Amino acid sequence: MKGKPLPAHVPVLKLLRQAACALLAGAALMATAGAAPLAKSHCLSECKPRIGIVSAFGAEADILLEQTQKKRDWKINGNRFTTGELRGNQVVIVLSGVSVVNATMVTQLMMDHFHIERLLMSGIAGGVNPASHVGDVTVPESWAMPMEVYWNGDGSLPSPCGAAGDVSCLGVKLATDNGKPRPDFKFDTPNGPVSSGLFMRDNFVMNATNAPQGEFRFEFQADPEMLALARTLKPALAKCGPKNPSLCVSVQPELRVGGRGVSGGAFLANPGYRTYLFDKLQAQVVDMETGAFAQVAYANRVPFIAFRSLSDLAGGNDFKDVGAFFGSGLAETNEANVTLAFLEAWSRRRR
Repeated sequence: MKGKPLPAHVPVLKLLRQAACALLAGAALMATAGAAPLAKSHCLSECKPRIGIVSAFGAEADILLEQTQKKRDWKINGNRFTTGELRGNQVVIVLSGVSVVNATMVTQLMMDHFHIERLLMSGIAGGVNPASHVGDVTVPESWAMPMEVYWNGDGSLPSPCGAAGDVSCLGVKLATDNGKPRPDFKFDTPNGPVSSGLFMRDNFVMNATNAPQGEFRFEFQADPEMLALARTLKPALAKCGPKNPSLCVSVQPELRVGGRGVSGGAFLANPGYRTYLFDKLQAQVVDMETGAFAQVAYANRVPFIAFRSLSDLAGGNDFKDVGAFFGSGLAETNEANVTLAFLEAWSRRRR
């Protein structure tokens, strides 16, 4: 069939461009419609599948970067992301900086710019469990952010929406244990405990499976497969760090897998609150990043695990052990040793 002649006022090149754009849009729509639920729809910088590794302190990331081969640096919004091969795994490593906000922004930035199949947090933290020691490496099964709170005027259950403990009309939800709100933190005073009115809240989170209504969650679970592998590790953990071998801890550090980790915006140096976290949550370790990192992982439906070496007992006064950390680099060295052992074992299991 003979086509009609093109009007003289319509440029041929313009029509060709429009047709090409329509074909590309149709192809993209078909690819999206047939994609698996977990498929990456985009990766702004590079699309090679990788393990994403996030650290908060420079000393933590430096040890891993020294071991990374075939490195390439990417500067994204002022952050340096380093891709390469580490113990047989394709990785991308980034320094988030301290704080919940920094960890959230940088982890999501990594997810947007790279094809991240699994996430790993590697760093130092404060101990909560009094049985733990400086230099131990803790790998919690779950992470919560109990410093996300409803701050009531007293120790009574808040009731702005009617019933005691009901805060739903405000768009928030109190954290519960066996259906009951978790108790508020109480200050120790010479006259006995005094209620702070600080009640833990659940976090609101959305992902592709629950949007737009979202859900409230108190904690985020580490990947069972990665945890199972971590339990098999037998890394050599040092008692003295490399920066000052004369500063050593008195107890041989251990790898401890399991329990709950907690994160918050406060740098915790309060023994009373540390005891509260251990008594009410059985928390093992506290930091300022991993809970947020875990929420980003959950929101993006990416499995995660976190390795945290203890720099001190949060709010404790064991200056000898604290000095061993700051003076010798003990904590970050042990944490890096466990992270590297895990990556090597992870690479072997995929062969």
